[in-house]
Amino acid sequence: MRQWLTARWYSSSARPALLQPLSWLYGGLLALRRRAYAQGWRRTERAACPLIIVGNLTVGGTGKTPLTLWLAERLRGAGFEVGILSRGYGGREGAPQEVRPGADWREVGDEPLLLARRSGCRTVVARNRAAGARLLVRLGAQVIVCDDGLQHLRLARDCEIVVVDGARGFGNGSLLPAGPLREPVARLAHADLLVVNGAPEHPSLAALGADAALLRMDLIASNALRLGAGEAPRALSAWRGAPVHAVAGIGNPARFFRELRAQGLELIEHPFPDHHAFSRSDLAFGDQLPVLMTEKDAVKCRGFADARLWYVPVVARFSDDDGRVLMARVGAKIGDPASPGS
Repeated sequence: MRQWLTARWYSSSARPALLQPLSWLYGGLLALRRRAYAQGWRRTERAACPLIIVGNLTVGGTGKTPLTLWLAERLRGAGFEVGILSRGYGGREGAPQEVRPGADWREVGDEPLLLARRSGCRTVVARNRAAGARLLVRLGAQVIVCDDGLQHLRLARDCEIVVVDGARGFGNGSLLPAGPLREPVARLAHADLLVVNGAPEHPSLAALGADAALLRMDLIASNALRLGAGEAPRALSAWRGAPVHAVAGIGNPARFFRELRAQGLELIEHPFPDHHAFSRSDLAFGDQLPVLMTEKDAVKCRGFADARLWYVPVVARFSDDDGRVLMARVGAKIGDPASPGS
């Protein structure tokens, strides 16, 4: 069912007709909820420091986590003590919890653990994001970057960045469950920045018009690292000329597979659901061919690592001009770390 829906959401302009009435109902509930916050009927809570939301309008991976890491690195370079906030999909803990680099992904979730390890920033996982923001402030954060949470209206934000996949765009343009949209495309009018992951080739992006300020982000695959210790990074080109297994349990596995194919690799693809809890048997393919996986998947496979298993980190990259525009807009929203109230 999931594969059937995804195919119709993203590869066709057709909407599953039987689901369209549910989309209208969902849209009506969204409008009522937003109005409740706008009118003050439901309370919005503001953190004691500036807060940046990195979110999306669609279901599935768009590149929020790499952008969160990119932002955290540059904000630290600008003198901020950065805290990262995540809901922690898949984690067991309900109360806000700081994520240590050595934490168990089953307790904190796969993405928060990746963020904590890669960023070096204080990272908190919390289903109640307002409570998580309070904990980060107590831990010394001067600015908070929230990975996801665009639709979490209880938490006030100073800057909103929406990320969209350039190849999939907004799909068929319909709200859940007839389409992939969590909110209408008109919601972009309230965002501060729109970042497109990859070339903006989907027709729904062209429909935004020439006045839409799209900043392009590309995800660059770096050298592969073996799960466990003891071996130097290996260039992806080392695996050219022979098949390799490619594993991805992320929101958009096809993008990871495209990145590997762009390096000239011959792939045996193994897509899994987002946040899949891997076991040793999932990666038992009956041969000794190398297995390349995403970094998010790797945090769940270290406990049964063997010599076949490698992961491929990706980093976000902007042109010099787009990077400057992004940071200038963010800086105008959050101020200077030395300023009172920052």
